[in-house]
Amino acid sequence: MENLHTISILVSNESGVLSRIVDLFSGRGYNIESLTVAPTIDKLYSRITIVTAGNQAAIEQICKQLNRLIPIIKVVDLNINEAVEREIALVKIKVKDEEKSDILRIAEATNAKIIDITDKIYILQAIGDEKQIQALVEMVRPYSVREFVRSGKVAISRTGDFSNIKNA
Repeated sequence: MENLHTISILVSNESGVLSRIVDLFSGRGYNIESLTVAPTIDKLYSRITIVTAGNQAAIEQICKQLNRLIPIIKVVDLNINEAVEREIALVKIKVKDEEKSDILRIAEATNAKIIDITDKIYILQAIGDEKQIQALVEMVRPYSVREFVRSGKVAISRTGDFSNIKNA
């Protein structure tokens, strides 16, 4: 059975690393559901978070192959029970006067923030796990959504898998 797995990868912050990682996935026929990349506190390193589907054996194989790539420092398959995961979503909604209070209620119910307002447009920001973001999607669906942007998942281990690498 294929489940979604969140793989956290610590790499040296240099050009071409992301391309090599993506090539490894595509070369083996694995789809990347979500991908985020950003430098850590120490700009010598970047953290890459990839969400992909696969059975446990396939994910273990991917992690082993990733570990062989240079300049990868560490690869961890984060289990949802031992990691904190979040996404961010921005939603631009064209709002009629009679819908404004509905949008305010949706924002309150989903812990979203209204970060920009014009006469006809509200932009909401939501930060949460996948279920929370999906709840916002379902609640705004009946309205005139003009744009919807969703980040990839970011995750951090509760158990300190990267704790041996300073500021990573």
